[in-house]
Amino acid sequence: MSEGQNGLMKLKGKIVDIQNKRIYKGEITVVDGNIASIVDKEHDIEHYILPGFIDAHIHIENSMLVPSEFAKLAVKHGTVASVSDPHEIANVLGVKGVEFMIKNGKEVPFKFNFGAPSCVPATSFESAGAVIDSEDIKKLMANPDIKYLAEMMNYPGVLFEDKEVLKKIAWAKHYNKPIDGHAPGLRGEDISKYISAGISTDHECFTYEEGLEKLQKGMKVIIREGSAAKNFEALIDLLPEHFENMMFCSDDKHPDDLLVSHINNLCARAIAK
Repeated sequence: MSEGQNGLMKLKGKIVDIQNKRIYKGEITVVDGNIASIVDKEHDIEHYILPGFIDAHIHIENSMLVPSEFAKLAVKHGTVASVSDPHEIANVLGVKGVEFMIKNGKEVPFKFNFGAPSCVPATSFESAGAVIDSEDIKKLMANPDIKYLAEMMNYPGVLFEDKEVLKKIAWAKHYNKPIDGHAPGLRGEDISKYISAGISTDHECFTYEEGLEKLQKGMKVIIREGSAAKNFEALIDLLPEHFENMMFCSDDKHPDDLLVSHINNLCARAIAK
């Protein structure tokens, strides 16, 4: 690596080209923190340069850290972005909590893709500090900083066509934003109906067969391996054939675990397989 004047930096290494599925010797020119060019170039440097990792589904709050502090730990493991559901803080503070997460995340050059929590409270039996209804979802969906409707945990509400649930889904569709899923154990006609509502992902698969059915029906399946739930071993054998529709996530990552590793560990384990 060499750095010159005017914020110019050149990086040499074996470049991992994900899009074209190749690895080649090359040089990357960075100007003022932005990649200006990537070219083939012969050299004797053996280290690899590859795109940063993305946690495809996580609740930042479970790291016990605000987004800006979470980023400082995650980036050390090569993570540069996350798809984050601020459900936990919304359960306490509602929309104000979501707005805090967005604002704090902007303090660092980490790409937090925040969603609008779809189920606050998670169930009607909870004594939560706030409620996010369909009108709140409408306002959140209009915010360009909100990238998607976060995990639709109320799958019974989808299956039984609860009006409030369907309104939330409708506002996501109105703003052309993806709808994240949460459907543990849902199979057969139930998962078909859940998918037909417009829900495109699931990180709650516990078995190979469940993951395979959801993939075959068009869902994107996220392999979850966090501090609490661990589904890597059950689902990893789906990856060779279905890699274009699968991702890695941690869902919940406690601070002591985040100090040790993040998505990099799942990639290493996948390669070891």
